Amino acid sequence: MASLSFLASSFSPLLSLSDTKPLTLVKPFSCIVERRRARNLHYLIRPVNAVNAFNDSPDHPNAAAAIENLWLWLCDKGAVSSSSSAVKPAVVPERLGLVAQKNLSRNEVVLEVPKKLWITPDTVAASEIGRVCEQLKPWVSIALFLLYERTRVDSPWRCYLDVLPRATNSTIFWSEEELSELQGTQLSRTNLSARDYVLTEFLKAEEEVILRHNHLFSSSISYDDFLWAFGIIRSRTFSQLRGEKLALIPLADLVNHSSSIITEDSSWQIKGTGIFSRELVFSLRTPVSVKAGEQVFIQYDLQKSNAELALDYGFIESRSDRNTYTLTLEISESDPFFGDKLDIAESNGLGQNAYFDIVLGSSLPPSLLPYLRLVALGGTDAFLLESIFRNSVWGHLELSVSRGNEELICRVVRDACKSALSSFHTTIEEFCRTKGCWKMGFWTQGLQ
Repeated sequence: MASLSFLASSFSPLLSLSDTKPLTLVKPFSCIVERRRARNLHYLIRPVNAVNAFNDSPDHPNAAAAIENLWLWLCDKGAVSSSSSAVKPAVVPERLGLVAQKNLSRNEVVLEVPKKLWITPDTVAASEIGRVCEQLKPWVSIALFLLYERTRVDSPWRCYLDVLPRATNSTIFWSEEELSELQGTQLSRTNLSARDYVLTEFLKAEEEVILRHNHLFSSSISYDDFLWAFGIIRSRTFSQLRGEKLALIPLADLVNHSSSIITEDSSWQIKGTGIFSRELVFSLRTPVSVKAGEQVFIQYDLQKSNAELALDYGFIESRSDRNTYTLTLEISESDPFFGDKLDIAESNGLGQNAYFDIVLGSSLPPSLLPYLRLVALGGTDAFLLESIFRNSVWGHLELSVSRGNEELICRVVRDACKSALSSFHTTIEEFCRTKGCWKMGFWTQGLQ
């Protein structure tokens, strides 16, 4: 009989951030984070409307002085004008942010940062450590660049480095005690996978680069240092500026997030300026009108689930469509019809592994049931895999194939749900009574 495979959550290597799949929160996440204290409490105590994930560092010294030095550095580099700039960095309730210097209209350009001030793999290649970082992943080379420049007293990037937080509210920086609040969730497992992934990359970089070139790198560079750089890169990069296009944009990365902004397309673009438009700039626009003295906000990423927001930035939103459960399915290589099933899946935009986001209160993804039926096909139903049906089989799979096929997928999904819930030490009701969720009204938000 055919069998179904459900894969445990795994961490997609960063910086193919665009490939990272939404994660799972099973218990009400607001209940979990309500109990947190210290540095994470500020953002995770509740679903927030506007936060600064980039600069969550309560103990950041001399923030005002650091931000003024950054401003003067950018003015000296010709990136901004002290007299005519539309925005200016400032200390705000969310730590640091961009404040309008005049009334701004919707979609008005608020700043443009030239490529010479971006930190990219090209920046690393042109630096003193460029030669030894040639074979590294883009994010690893930038991580080492940040750590290298941070140790240099005379670093040309000193003014930018001084405004970087010592840690973000990302769950990758949570203690073991704090992470116990997430026990049983896919977020917990993915968080562990992320840290393991960073450790693997650190050990590799340490062996192949850091120790071999100790005249360039401090021997005191630790895993915690490397994890800091990972967290900085993950939280500060804009969508679409990841993977091979990875870039840190000083000043622009101080802009804060607001859940009230529901578009991200009009907030920024990379465009050419100068003769023949050969000089690239990062152009940031305000997606809404802003009055002088108020902050400029953008939408970080509409596609991220609350678990991804927690992992990347350390905050969540109250929007129900942020509450997702990702079901991961696999066509097993041991399946006697593996080749046929894989061919059909790929012909319909899927693959050996498929990820389906289950959103609270929404319909199931349209491809979920056909894919489940495909994976479960076997026995007398296997005739649908013959080549004569190849162009029409997906249409057949959108309907029930047979009683046995439907019973199999229902049984396996049910067992998978039981297995996932068994990771928790309490039921949802017991958990919420313990944490006081009932009287705080969080239960009405439903399962996350």
